[in-house]
Amino acid sequence: MTVEIIETPGLGNRSYLAHDGHMALVVDPQRDTDRIRTLLDRAGVRLSHVFETHVHNDYVTGGLELARSLEATYVLPAAEKVSFGRLGVVDGEVLDVGSMRMRVVATPGHTHHHVSYLLTDAAADEMAVFTGGSMLYGTTGRTDLLGSEHTEPLARSQHASVRRLATEAAATTRVLPTHGFGSFCAATPADGDDSTIGRERERNPALLLDEDAYVSQLLAGLSDVPAWYARMAPVNRAGPSPVDLTPPETAAPQELRARIDAGEWVVDLRDRAAYARRHLPGSLSFELSASFLTHLGWLLPEGMPLTLVGETPEQVAEAQRELVRIGVDDLAGAAGGPIEALAGKATLASLPRASYEELARARERTDVLVLDVRRTAEHADGVVHGSVPIPLHELLARRCELPPDRQIWVHCASGYRATVAASLLAAHGYDVVLVDGCLRAWLESGSPGGEAAP
Repeated sequence: MTVEIIETPGLGNRSYLAHDGHMALVVDPQRDTDRIRTLLDRAGVRLSHVFETHVHNDYVTGGLELARSLEATYVLPAAEKVSFGRLGVVDGEVLDVGSMRMRVVATPGHTHHHVSYLLTDAAADEMAVFTGGSMLYGTTGRTDLLGSEHTEPLARSQHASVRRLATEAAATTRVLPTHGFGSFCAATPADGDDSTIGRERERNPALLLDEDAYVSQLLAGLSDVPAWYARMAPVNRAGPSPVDLTPPETAAPQELRARIDAGEWVVDLRDRAAYARRHLPGSLSFELSASFLTHLGWLLPEGMPLTLVGETPEQVAEAQRELVRIGVDDLAGAAGGPIEALAGKATLASLPRASYEELARARERTDVLVLDVRRTAEHADGVVHGSVPIPLHELLARRCELPPDRQIWVHCASGYRATVAASLLAAHGYDVVLVDGCLRAWLESGSPGGEAAP
């Protein structure tokens, strides 16, 4: 029996494909299912079942489309209310997939009706447990996505569910969660990229702490989640439309200018250093990296026309693939190639960049305001003295708090979010300097102007 891991770093999630050489099953697939089809074809196996551990809050599922198109059985917890046909399963139920068996284990906590699936082979040996948002690596799934009134009761259910898994599964059973690889669905950052039930018995807080202590720790660690999370469960309950990765219409230089002037978002996918050197005035920097989907998806106003600008068509296609995973399907257009060509006759803009050493000197000036766009919880890692904290995801709503007559020096932890923030502020007419560098390294160097965590 083989288990393939399908990584989706932009979401911080994993999907899984398991097969016995003839029949296959898939667990918690993301929306771009062509990746799974490629694995099925490569292995020469037929898809029999698609299993969902829960109705997802952080991405549009590809499970329904995959099951329909390949005539597989779509499996969901029976108590979930959805608008389409599926096989509803309950605790203790066993489904055969070729020589493999999947036993349903009720593990409420991340959601009310969450289940895990215990996978065994033909010899009835436990091979793995697909834990979704229940037991993660050194942590658990968060319990606050269904509303504040459910958070604590679900946290108590989560404690019991993880303990049940640790009791019913063997120590050697491989733990295969969906969340926890950067996903905001994890209560706290996960530890590592592989684990077993035995390893989790030694380190998972749900197994080491009593119920009250675990609940207190989990609730204290919860932070804001990306704005798109509120839209995902309704889409998944209604049944997502088939994914369409057809390239968007090409936008000419004059169209790019007109869209920016109209207040639409024209997003530059190039690396932030290239953006700072030269970019279309009024365009916004969201470098195509592991952080791209989180921050663009979080900040993009609902219904805002979106045009992508990249160095190559492949870069645009990669960004489009990321965006459909959270339901951003309708791009206004795209453009690729050297930025000089995309500008046409317009003059390109630049964004001043500075080091933390330069920031330490500049912060003493009366015409400078230092803006920290990290999340509040990150301030425990250290701060720049005198900085004004506005988390990036609150910046659009709170930019009126920034004085228009002062130069804004923007920083974060590494430079990614600071570049996003600087581009947003510059597009609204602020005089901005991007502080691009590693905050932790500067704080630990002992340079004056900052305070490192104790």
